Amino acid sequence: MPTLFTKIITGEVPSYKIVEDENFYAFLDINPNARGHTLCIPKKEEDKIFDLDEDTYLGLMRFSRKVAKALEKTVSCKRVGIAVVGIEVPHVHVHLIPLNEMKEMTFQHKISMSESEFESLAAEIKTNL
Repeated sequence: MPTLFTKIITGEVPSYKIVEDENFYAFLDINPNARGHTLCIPKKEEDKIFDLDEDTYLGLMRFSRKVAKALEKTVSCKRVGIAVVGIEVPHVHVHLIPLNEMKEMTFQHKISMSESEFESLAAEIKTNL
């Protein structure tokens, strides 16, 4: 059965896409810790990050770095934090979270954004890739 993230990749479930290539997909988290909270995922369905083959793992890190650099240009922050937790959805995902305070990394601090705020932010990040 396809994961939620596979359904996002195929377009069955909508997302605020930032960028994709043949192997990876980046989109805004709809339950963000901070403005700009982004998920980077491999298109290949795998539950655990260390079960990825080495090329996919390294490719995901390169792809995530590219997206993080665009986030830094777009969202005012001290740095972009990275986390791989993978409990909520059984599909590898890298969280990129613009940070100004440590609480933004706890996954207990959430912010609300409107649909238009998500759309404009995704478009702005795209321009900085």
